[in-house]
Amino acid sequence: MLGYSRAVRDGDHIWVSATAPVDIDGRLVGAGDAEAQAGHILSVIGAAVAELGSSMADVVRTRIYLRSFADLELVARAHRVAFPVNPPACTVIAVADLVLPEMRVYIEAEAKTAP
Repeated sequence: MLGYSRAVRDGDHIWVSATAPVDIDGRLVGAGDAEAQAGHILSVIGAAVAELGSSMADVVRTRIYLRSFADLELVARAHRVAFPVNPPACTVIAVADLVLPEMRVYIEAEAKTAP
């Protein structure tokens, strides 16, 4: 609908758009399950940075948008799995509404890598 790129690289910076918990066909993954949704999103982010010649180890910042702070512990668990060593700077924001009621989380990321 917006016409956007999943990720953009400019020199040694990569920006990954806010990523929803949907599969390649646009179907929701992990309805109502914040941890499953976050895990899926982080795998999509990992594939996006890899496609641009980077890795999750190069991610320097994530922004997590939660439907409710009640999901923070579950999302944090998935985040720790994705970033077991040297986790990125992270901001967590609660938002009043996401695209679908079953969506619990969106995540965006920034990476820095060799030019």
